[in-house]
Amino acid sequence: MTLLQITSLLIVLAAAFGAVNYFFLRLPQSIGILVVALGASLAAMALDSLVPGLGIGETLRTVVRGIDFSDALLEGMLGLLLFAGALHVKLEDLRAQAWAVLLMATMGVGISVAVVGIGFSWLTGMPILMALIFGAIVSPTDPVAVLGVLREADLRKSLETNIAGESLFNDGVAYVVFLVLVGLAFPGGAGHGAHGAEGEQSAAMGALVLFVREAFGGAVLGGVLGWLTFRVMKRIDDYALEVLITLALAFGGYELAVWLQVSAPIMAVVAGLMIGHVGMKYGMSEITRDYVDAFWKMIDEILNAVLFLLIGIEVFAVGFGMDVLGAAVVGIALALFARLVAVTVPVLMLRPFRDFARGTIPIMTWGGLKGGISVALALSLPDSEWKPLILTATYVIVVFSIIVQGLTVAPLARRVGRTPDLL
Repeated sequence: MTLLQITSLLIVLAAAFGAVNYFFLRLPQSIGILVVALGASLAAMALDSLVPGLGIGETLRTVVRGIDFSDALLEGMLGLLLFAGALHVKLEDLRAQAWAVLLMATMGVGISVAVVGIGFSWLTGMPILMALIFGAIVSPTDPVAVLGVLREADLRKSLETNIAGESLFNDGVAYVVFLVLVGLAFPGGAGHGAHGAEGEQSAAMGALVLFVREAFGGAVLGGVLGWLTFRVMKRIDDYALEVLITLALAFGGYELAVWLQVSAPIMAVVAGLMIGHVGMKYGMSEITRDYVDAFWKMIDEILNAVLFLLIGIEVFAVGFGMDVLGAAVVGIALALFARLVAVTVPVLMLRPFRDFARGTIPIMTWGGLKGGISVALALSLPDSEWKPLILTATYVIVVFSIIVQGLTVAPLARRVGRTPDLL
């Protein structure tokens, strides 16, 4: 199938499954599309097994495997989703929560990677480096999903900013950690022949340089491009052109970051924050602000619908075996425990110096929904004997997170938000 045919098919299916959800399930839109897509996929697979020779499941499997989910998300949709999410986070609100967001998106990610990695290695016998890669895959949270289901919970602004900021930045940080660990686990290039202590030292130094270049390079590039875009938009008073310029920033900046080998997700977040604060406040007329805001909200909703559709049909690309399914289910508990530790440690460190909204720890733990980036990272792994287990466990964790946690986190937020003794 051509790119246009695949795009058309995904949009048609997203619209159709969204309509089914609207008329029958009445779930939040993205979660409903995922549930319908997953149900349709499993029904096709079951029908194929009950009626041999029908071939529906095999045909759909061929179509799904023809869609490069990793490239579609990591090289295309992710930049737009992160830019759109950052665009609606106010910089003054984020500045007030800066230390909490910074610690949760950096130290928190590191803690989560370590807890999941060590625990999964102990449970499955997986080599520790591969288990740490799995930890990096399931550590990032989905800011669009969690904010979408929390809107009805009427959270305090400080808690909403913590969740939004941490989710936006931990995507980029976890992606960089993933790249570093994959580089260590699957070495190549000029230094591939190094061995012994010298080789380990060289690999560690290379990983450190890669992390610094990716993370800080992405932040600097996002800031520079965001500022230059603001200066251009300040001299223009044409809402259609200015909307187009923001789209060019999101698309072009992401691809430039990929070409420069710096973190494209972090670039998208920083550029989005710059335009959402400085650009909208000082560089746009009121009518332009309204159009830019509405345009990116629409892009956000459409891409999120397509993304959750893709997650639902990616079940065809995951080989579920009973030998790995048990470990995948245990991985859910391990991922939740890691998220709890990753949230609790920064909160307790900052607790003597500032106040947190009621229910911060339970809400941020249960509300740390996993999403498409985790599935995309798992699919992008080089082939190895452990990839099927990692892929299956990741998919199970993501589906559980979106459906179970996604449907229950808003009631949890409303309940614990009224409990004065919870952090």
